[in-house]
Amino acid sequence: MYPQNRKIIVAVTGASGSIYALKLLDRLKGLKNPPSEIAVIFTDNARGIREYETGKKFVAKVPAKIYNNDDFFVPFASGSSDFDTMIICPASMGILGRIANGTSDDLITRAADVMLKERRRLILVPRETPYNLIHIRNMETITLAGAVVCPATPSFYSKPQTIDDLVMTVVDRIISLAGFEVDTYRWMENDR
Repeated sequence: MYPQNRKIIVAVTGASGSIYALKLLDRLKGLKNPPSEIAVIFTDNARGIREYETGKKFVAKVPAKIYNNDDFFVPFASGSSDFDTMIICPASMGILGRIANGTSDDLITRAADVMLKERRRLILVPRETPYNLIHIRNMETITLAGAVVCPATPSFYSKPQTIDDLVMTVVDRIISLAGFEVDTYRWMENDR
């Protein structure tokens, strides 16, 4: 279903939950068959929130490459590119709303629009809680358009012992949804 040398996009927006993006990027690079290229895009707010929440600045390591959110002259701003998956993690409700309503006013929303129009994989990981009716309707619209909404809701059946363990329950689910093989806890498979 997917090419051998996959190219994916990871967008990080200004929602709380920077640890999810940090762990996602680390995990992707460490997979048995990692993507050959990871295009990384940050909103301005995401950079500040990431530093505040994690105490770290992002440093791109191969296969990751950072792109500016205002640069439309990149391969994945067009449907002719061979990027097959986009993950927005965490996804702010503002970004989710703009995508749901077809407003492509920056690279993240344009790349998401490309994923939808080309029928490629788009995964949005909202961290907001609770949801209001506008959020729910926007998530419905995005889902009907072909995207996957995967809220950053940790699971507990693997009996996580640390915050990192808990975060990884979400990250491994995202990676699995993106079509990568990941060695992770599976309900009742590891208990037999």
